[in-house]
Order: sequence, then C-alpha cells, then structure tokens
Amino acid sequence: MGAAAGGLIPRPFPASARPGPAGRLGAMADGVDELIDRYLLSSAQFEEKLRRVRPGQWTLPTPCSEWDVRALVNHMTRGNVNYVRLIDGATGAEFLRSRDADALGADPVAAYARSVQDCAAAFTAPGVMQRTVDYPLGRVTGRQALAVRTTDSTIHTWDLARAIGADETLDAGLVRWIDEHLDEIYAGLAETPVSAESTHRFFATPDGDPGSGASTQDRLLHRMGRTP
Repeated sequence: MGAAAGGLIPRPFPASARPGPAGRLGAMADGVDELIDRYLLSSAQFEEKLRRVRPGQWTLPTPCSEWDVRALVNHMTRGNVNYVRLIDGATGAEFLRSRDADALGADPVAAYARSVQDCAAAFTAPGVMQRTVDYPLGRVTGRQALAVRTTDSTIHTWDLARAIGADETLDAGLVRWIDEHLDEIYAGLAETPVSAESTHRFFATPDGDPGSGASTQDRLLHRMGRTP
C-alpha cells in the first residue's frame, strides 16, 4: 500500500487570535489556536509512525485487541471523518454506525493525512469550539470534543508504535498536558478512562500498578489501560 508524497502534516492556515471558551476545560487556559496545534502535533506523530508501516505489517496485532494495524489506522482516519460530521450536525448514533466503515482505500497514508486536514479545518471555523455536538458518550462543546480527539490520537500513536516495533516515545509536552488535564478532558461523559464506574466498553482496563518510578508517559499509558 503506497504512502502519500510529501512531509508530515503542516498547520493548514494562519493562527486564530480568538481565545477558546471556558466550558468544562476552563482550567486549561488553551485558546483555539493552542488546542488546534496540539491536535495537529498529535496527528503528525501518528502519521510519522504510519509512514513506517511496512507492507507485511498491516495485519499485525496492536495493543487494542480488536484491531490489527490496518484497523487501528482506519479507526483513526474514520474518527477524524466522523468528528467533522459531528461538527456538521451528525448524531452520536450516526457516529457509531459508521465507526468501522473503511476510510483508507488504496492509500492509507494519504487518506489519514487528508482526514486530519479536514478535521483541523472544521474545528477552526468560527464558533465551532463553542458549539455543542452530539458526541456518542455525551453532548460536549467542540472544544472538549477536540481535546478528546487529541488524547485519542496521542494514545493510539503509542499503540501503532508498539505494534510495528517503532520508537514509542511520545511528545513530552502532549503527554504532560493530557496527564494534567485528563479528568477535565473526559468530564461529564457517560464513560471515561478515569472513572471507577466505567464499563470499559470504549476504554481499556488498567492492569496492576505502573510503579513509583514510572515516567509521566508510562503513568498516562497505564491510566489509559496500556502496559508500557
């Protein structure tokens, strides 16, 4: 399966000077521009791993037990497409119905990169961060939805790296931001990775203890049900 030509995902347009709404993420102090940049950084890291997938690795298992490498990449690509649909008024039920539909075609790298650009463009539109969307786990602002998407992209970057044997080091700033704000990112949702009452339908179950000497990345991965 061919890779798209060119480099990693660039920032698609000039930064907006408008600050983001407070909402459930008020303590984060990130404006629209900063949150978009975090999303693009997490997506670029995933693309960097994606470009390393060799032809014989698409069927390898991943830490997400229900997905092989291709299915994980499809989950990320389809997820970006579905977030755009949420911004355009789709329901959470519609999101879930198309969750596993193929979004990769013959060129997974190109499909993924295009989905990131489209998603970033959708969230940069005026008023989107304040708009309420029908996320499958609860109605949230666009701002909170993008924070969830950024977290998902970051954690699945590690999943892909582990699956293909690539460097598993995540961006330290992203890891620290997610770790410090994980409760806020998932606040108010019907299921979260930080709730003791989680059914773990959408989030993996943490196993054991990461240990007192664990790094911030390893602690975060453990909270998200991974075994670093």
